[in-house]
Amino acid sequence: MKWLPESASTFAPGVDLILWLVTIISVISCVLIGFLLVYFVIKYRRKTDNDQTPAITHDSFLETLWTVIPTILCIVIFIYGYVYYDQYTTTPKNAVEVNVTAKQWIWSFDYSNGKKTLNELYVPVDQPIRLVMQSDDVLHSFFVPAFRVKQDLMGNRYTYINFTATKEGVYDLYCTEYCGTAHSDMLGKVHVLSKAEFALWEDGSADEAKKASAAKIPPAELGKQLYSSKGCVACHSIDGANGVGPTWKGLFAKNRAFTDGTSAKADENYIKESILYPGEKMVEGYGPVMPSYKGLLDDTEITAIIEYIKTLK
Repeated sequence: MKWLPESASTFAPGVDLILWLVTIISVISCVLIGFLLVYFVIKYRRKTDNDQTPAITHDSFLETLWTVIPTILCIVIFIYGYVYYDQYTTTPKNAVEVNVTAKQWIWSFDYSNGKKTLNELYVPVDQPIRLVMQSDDVLHSFFVPAFRVKQDLMGNRYTYINFTATKEGVYDLYCTEYCGTAHSDMLGKVHVLSKAEFALWEDGSADEAKKASAAKIPPAELGKQLYSSKGCVACHSIDGANGVGPTWKGLFAKNRAFTDGTSAKADENYIKESILYPGEKMVEGYGPVMPSYKGLLDDTEITAIIEYIKTLK
């Protein structure tokens, strides 16, 4: 049985150690205090009506003991935690910097080479990473359990996280600050690549391989995958339920009424325009919360999403 998530960063072992230290101290203290309470109740109970309570005013040794020991333990835990906090907040000189923007209910990542991804963060293994983070709306919180890093994101100011991933793989990313009705769907993935794979991803070579792989998947099936991986699931239902955005069920070929008094049929052109320029035609009853996916989805992916929507009748 695994008590803790996988450990995949330089911070994780230290965080786990202090967690176990505090847990063990707490368990020992609770057991010891509980035992002493029961022992004293039995040993010093009133056995006869003539028993008299001893006039004990204090015990200097015991009072010193139960003051000094907890104080020492607290100081040790504080020093240990401060050392890791200092490492957590100090940025190494060779760190790769990524800008992170949180918005209901999407993670957006901007890289120094001009690339941008949604809900998927790509980093090289064994390379210090610095995330410069902000929120476009309400309070969010960036949390990767495998890395043992967590940091709130706020509007009108930047917050920061530093970490170094030690294992290649794909790790879960969560928002752990309640941020609205689709909070539980604000999920993401952190892809930790080898340095060679990350270099290929940076220059676009990996994108071509990804496109070639996607071409082998039926468009509607690819669209279904993109519905989850690109964050569409956070706002658009596929079962007809009302959400932050219009449901996708029965959307295709349906007449849509807009806030400016006009209307249009939800055909391929309308859906593509809504993906690339979501603020151009606002459907009645909904607000301008959807970000533009221009530059984030290619034509093949947009077509796949349209084909998936066609299946939701």
